[in-house]
Amino acid sequence: MDITFWTGIVGSLVLVTGAAWPEPKTGTPPTRSSKNWLLAVGAALMLLYAILGWKEGGAVFFVILEILVVIAAVLMMADVDDRIDAVALSVSGAGLIAWSLYLFEGYNTIIFIVGLVGIGLGYAFRMGTLRRGVALTLGSALIALFSYLEASWIFFWLNVFFALFSAYYVGKAFGKPNPSPAQ
Repeated sequence: MDITFWTGIVGSLVLVTGAAWPEPKTGTPPTRSSKNWLLAVGAALMLLYAILGWKEGGAVFFVILEILVVIAAVLMMADVDDRIDAVALSVSGAGLIAWSLYLFEGYNTIIFIVGLVGIGLGYAFRMGTLRRGVALTLGSALIALFSYLEASWIFFWLNVFFALFSAYYVGKAFGKPNPSPAQ
């Protein structure tokens, strides 16, 4: 086992811990959230893992994924408005779709890109929102499928766990009773 493998394991553990970490109270600044710090540090470690893996012959698509995730993490930590996040990540995602189509290795590339955009938006949306949880859940599930098809097991298990924890928080959000309007 080499440095690439251990970088992937540590990065995955940090990201999964971030996914499992409870959402902070609404109004908490992103830089004061342990969850956000775990997600940001995990993203940086996974970018390093993806680059090392690519240099060893792995898929470039994981580097593309992690570039977008790091951009999203920066937007998240900078507390950029969701509308600006959506535009920035949509434009980035569109550029990455074009790049991926240029590198086209099969129709599973489309699965990857849609998952990539979902994860990027999920990172950038405000903490504790339903749309953040849904975007992270769907994006992670699609990246897990792509990782399975590519036989990239660290990315596969990372995204399976990330999707499960994100889905848990989506379910928790749906389970909250809606306050009744004042009469």
